[in-house]
Amino acid sequence: MERRLQSEEEAMKCIHCQGTMKRGKAPIHIDRDGCHVTIDNVPAWICEQCGEPLFEEQEVEAIQDIVKAVDEKCRLLRQSA
Repeated sequence: MERRLQSEEEAMKCIHCQGTMKRGKAPIHIDRDGCHVTIDNVPAWICEQCGEPLFEEQEVEAIQDIVKAVDEKCRLLRQSA
């Protein structure tokens, strides 16, 4: 499997600058209706040239779940104010 991962890394190119993508971790910042959340060290493909992260489906789904929870909690806070 390690050989396959190496091939994937060689094949992955950044959609912005065509730089080489390499596995790493990146932060993500979420600003929703006055609520601000930062998640550090999210697994991602990161462009070695421009630094742009690309998150895989599993990470995107987890981030979307967090955003939904933040939206719900912010809505509850606004209702109680």
